[in-house]
Amino acid sequence: MWSAYPQWLNPGDNAWQLTAATLVGLMSVPGLVVLYGGVMQKRWSVNSMMMAFVAFAVVLIIWVLYAYNMAFGHPIHFFGSRGFFGNILGKPADVLGHVGEQGQASIPLVTTGPPFHFPQATLTYFQFVFAGITPILMLGSVLGRFNFKAWIPFVLLWSSIVYTINAFMIWGGGWWAQHGAVDYSGGYVIHLAAGVSGFVAAAVVGPRLQRDREVDAPNNLLMVAVGAGLLWLGWNGFNGGDPYFAGADAAAAVLNTNLACALAFLGWVALDYLTGRKPSLIGSVNGMIVGLVAITPAAGYVNGWGAGAIGLIGCGVVYFALNYLSRLAPFRKVDDTLGVVYTHGFAGLTGGLLTGVFADPRMIVYLGLGRTPNISVAGLIHGNGTLLKWQLIAAVSVIVVSSVGTFVILRVVGLFVPLRMPDRDLEEGDLAVHGHEVYPSDVPSLGFPSGTGAAWTPPPAAPTRGGATTG
Repeated sequence: MWSAYPQWLNPGDNAWQLTAATLVGLMSVPGLVVLYGGVMQKRWSVNSMMMAFVAFAVVLIIWVLYAYNMAFGHPIHFFGSRGFFGNILGKPADVLGHVGEQGQASIPLVTTGPPFHFPQATLTYFQFVFAGITPILMLGSVLGRFNFKAWIPFVLLWSSIVYTINAFMIWGGGWWAQHGAVDYSGGYVIHLAAGVSGFVAAAVVGPRLQRDREVDAPNNLLMVAVGAGLLWLGWNGFNGGDPYFAGADAAAAVLNTNLACALAFLGWVALDYLTGRKPSLIGSVNGMIVGLVAITPAAGYVNGWGAGAIGLIGCGVVYFALNYLSRLAPFRKVDDTLGVVYTHGFAGLTGGLLTGVFADPRMIVYLGLGRTPNISVAGLIHGNGTLLKWQLIAAVSVIVVSSVGTFVILRVVGLFVPLRMPDRDLEEGDLAVHGHEVYPSDVPSLGFPSGTGAAWTPPPAAPTRGGATTG
C-alpha cells in the first residue's frame, strides 16, 4: 500500500498554507512592484520596481541559508539560557537538507497548540514571504535617492539582524512571547519595524531632489490601483494563514481583515470630505493600507466588532498623523517618500496596542479537547490589562531594535558603498541607474538594436484612393 502523505501531514492544511504564502508573495511581486512603479514619477519607476524585485530575491537566499533558523529555530543562549539575552535570537542554520524540507514543521520554543500538519518547507516558505515583504515596505520611505548598489547589502544585513531579532522575540517563542505579547500576523514584526526603519533610513540618506519633492505626481494611477488591489486580496493569505490551520480562526481572520480594510477605506474618504479635501485615489489607497495594517496584529484575536473599531480608529490616528503631525519636528524634517512611517509605523503600533484592548477570549485560536484548555487571547475590555502592558513594552522593543539596528547597518554599509546616488544620477533617474525607462521616449526602427537611441521613422503611407488609406 502506498501513500503520498506521512501520517502527520494534512493535505488541506498544507494546501492552504502554500496558497496563503503565495497570496502574500503576490503582495510583493507584483503587488508592491507595480504600486511603486506607478506611484513614483516616470524617471524613478524602473528603479523603484528593480529595488523591490532585488530585495525579494536577496531575502529568499539568506532565509534558506541561515536566517529562518535565526528567527524560528533553537535559541542562542547569550549569557545563559534564561533572561532577555538568552531568548533574543536563534542559531543560524540552513533548511536545505531533506529533513529541513520534508520533515514535520515545528518551532522549537513554541510548545502551545497542536503540532503542525505540514512539512518544514511549507513553514519556511510561508515565513519567507513575510520576511521578504518587510524591506520592500521600508523601501517606500527612501525611493528616489537610495543607491541601488548600497540597497543590496543593506537588505541582506537588515534582514539578517533586525528582522530576525524582532521575529524571534515575538513569533519564535522568544522573550516577549514568553511574557504574553502577541502579534497575530506582523503589525509589530513587519509594519512597525518597516515604518521605523524606513524613517531612520530616510533621515540618514537625506531628502530627494527639491524638484522631486515639489512635483510628486504618480506616473500611472492604473498601476497604483492594480497594486493596491493585489495588496487588499493578498492580505487574505497574510492574516488567514497565520493560525497555521485551515480552521475557523483562519476564516474569522480573513473576514475581520476585509471588514477593517473596508471601514478604514471609507473612513478616509469621509475624513477627506469633512476636512474640505477631494477624495483622491492615492489618499483612499492610504486608508485601505492603514486598515489592513492596523488589523494585522489582531485579526484572529478579535471579533468583528473589534475589527471594525480597529479599522476606524487606525484610520483616524493615521489620517491625523499624516496630515497634521507631519508638520511638526522631527517628521517635517525627514523626506519619507511614501509616508511609510504613518501608513505602516503608526498603523502597526495602533493595531498592536488595540489588540491589548479588544482581544476577545471567545475567539478560539486553538480548540482544546478533553482536559486540554482552549488557547485564546483576552484584552482590556474583557478584564485582562496585562496584555496591553506587554503589547506596549514589545512595541517599544521593536522601535528600539529597528531604529538603532537600521542606523548602525546604514553607517556600516556607507563605509564601503555610498548610500545616496550621485547628484548626476539623481538628475537623470532610471536611465543613469538601469539604462532604460518605463515609457521609452524613442522607439528604435528596424535595423537598429534596442537601446541605441535611434529615432523611429514611420514607414511611407500607402497609396490612397478617394481619400481612404488602402493596404
